[in-house]
Amino acid sequence: MNTFDFTLDFTLSNERVELRPLAKTDIAFLLPFSLKEPSLWEYSITSAAGEDALSTYVESALLLREQQKGYPFLVFDKATQQVAGSTRFYEMDFHHKTLSLGYTWYGKKFQRTGLNRQCKYLLLSYAFETLEMERVEFRADARNQRSLAAMQGIGCTLEGILRNNCTASTGRRDSAVLSIIKEEWEAGLKQSLLDKMY
Repeated sequence: MNTFDFTLDFTLSNERVELRPLAKTDIAFLLPFSLKEPSLWEYSITSAAGEDALSTYVESALLLREQQKGYPFLVFDKATQQVAGSTRFYEMDFHHKTLSLGYTWYGKKFQRTGLNRQCKYLLLSYAFETLEMERVEFRADARNQRSLAAMQGIGCTLEGILRNNCTASTGRRDSAVLSIIKEEWEAGLKQSLLDKMY
């Protein structure tokens, strides 16, 4: 069974994007989004809108890493030489060889630029090929059509809706569950995603 060193700082990168471990000092880079683009977290379980909320958001992500339950990244767009947002692995289960990929958000200027596909390619490649996962799960507010379309656009299969399954900033929410499994990744989904990136 593969294991993972949560204390290890590592970076995933290609010619377009760099994903590096999120650090507390990154609050300064993310604060402009938090203050100027609060709608980024309209459908999120945990909002990072506002300085206090952002600080709590980052500290919570780092705590999950300390508890060996997740690994958060800062997203750096090489094309603009700017921080673009954040994403993470979470619910990492090495016995069952599954993990979830989410808590992903990008500033508005980075949306619909192809950046998300670049990030997902790096993360999925690492999940399936290095961590040897068998399944990667994604979740989103069932009302968030843009997010669902983006997930399906990279090859995710919509499995169903968990009704009223969690608390969100606006109350309770229904969560859409999507996934990619290793056989799909190896059978053509990886190449399909790569073709869409260029």
